[in-house]
Amino acid sequence: MQKYLMVCLGNICRSPMAEGIVAREFSSRGINIQVDSAGTAAYHIGEGADSRAQAELRKHDIDISDERAQKFVPAHFSEYDMIFAMDKQNYLDIVAQARNKKERDKVVLFMELSMPGQDISVPDPYYGGDEGFKEVYKMIKLSAERLVDSDY
Repeated sequence: MQKYLMVCLGNICRSPMAEGIVAREFSSRGINIQVDSAGTAAYHIGEGADSRAQAELRKHDIDISDERAQKFVPAHFSEYDMIFAMDKQNYLDIVAQARNKKERDKVVLFMELSMPGQDISVPDPYYGGDEGFKEVYKMIKLSAERLVDSDY
């Protein structure tokens, strides 16, 4: 079974949304995977996903109310097959913790799945309104669909 980790900064907006969306995409196709999320910063450890993230996903019948923020740690490299960063800065922060090439090669900028070579980040909707969460949902869903069809 493949194991994926979705990572953003605080683990309350983008990465828990990605966790829920990716899990739904795989389960809707009858594929069993394990997916989790983490943040590169420790601001929100133990907190649930942002209420706006939860509300956006509820519109799509995805429940992330049980998600709790955790911090990315180097041990995650050995726990997961692939680690998907939501933006370039988090990608760099994760790669900086890698101890070797094998670990670095597990880290991919999530939007590379749907927009390869464009260096696109999923924008952080935390300081904006509901519209930002709607846009993030669309972006993540696009890459989640590609992930199901990929070799990762």
